[in-house]
Amino acid sequence: MHPHDDTHEHSLADDLGAMLNLASDRRQTLRWLLAGASALPVLGCGGGSSAGDSASAGTATTTPTTTTTTTTGSCAVIPEETGGPYPGDGTNSNSSGVINVLTQSGVVRSDIRSSFNGPTGVAAGVPLTIKLQIVNANGSCAALSGYAVYLWHCDRDGNYSLYSNGVTDQNYLRGVQASDSNGYATFQTIFPGCYSGRMTHVHFEVYPTLAKSSSAANRIKTSQFTFPMATLNEVYASTGYSASVRNLAQISYATDNVFSDGYALQMASVSGNATDGYVVTLTVGVAA
Repeated sequence: MHPHDDTHEHSLADDLGAMLNLASDRRQTLRWLLAGASALPVLGCGGGSSAGDSASAGTATTTPTTTTTTTTGSCAVIPEETGGPYPGDGTNSNSSGVINVLTQSGVVRSDIRSSFNGPTGVAAGVPLTIKLQIVNANGSCAALSGYAVYLWHCDRDGNYSLYSNGVTDQNYLRGVQASDSNGYATFQTIFPGCYSGRMTHVHFEVYPTLAKSSSAANRIKTSQFTFPMATLNEVYASTGYSASVRNLAQISYATDNVFSDGYALQMASVSGNATDGYVVTLTVGVAA
């Protein structure tokens, strides 16, 4: 078990009510039904999973989002996914109140390994460069420059800054970047760990402009992506990831509560190695 468990905040009645409210969406309802009793207040080590995500610690309030995939012309829009319990974008709270890094000085940065705007912690781990290419699904997949991406993920111990016990005073592994002339938003980070109950993943939100990225109300897409199993096995053989080996052995894409209904548009392409670091790329189709 992860040392930083959280207590599920929703009652059985709340979870059943949420399931009924989502009954009109077949895809999300199927996810609830497949999850069965395990999706209700029985938790792994990662924390609350009713929002399609779980993490290692922290008190958070969030609302599940619908997962849909829309195909427009020759390009598919990436599925909409929950932002999970730990977005830090002003849409929920931890034990100290509402958390919003999007309005903080210094959040627009490419290298997200260190904390910013006061905190000085640095996340250790295997180097990772993430390149998300934002493209227009309504315009022959043309690259979209000037869009903004807010990206966040857990550290190698499975902890989320701002929320998890021990790192509530840090804000590392969070940052915003504008897409360049080829549509790429690039981040330097570390490879995230695998915590109990979820396949390894990275969260992100897409905004139409950098100026609008200071408010989550302006986001046009919220999604997640994952990594090939072969890459995960390579990374987790590295120092500092021993807990991820154990957690990964207990989960799969088929049983993950986000990727179980398909992940073809959310599987990153990977190059590199655990010694020199990895580069991952993903095409993110949005309806611009």
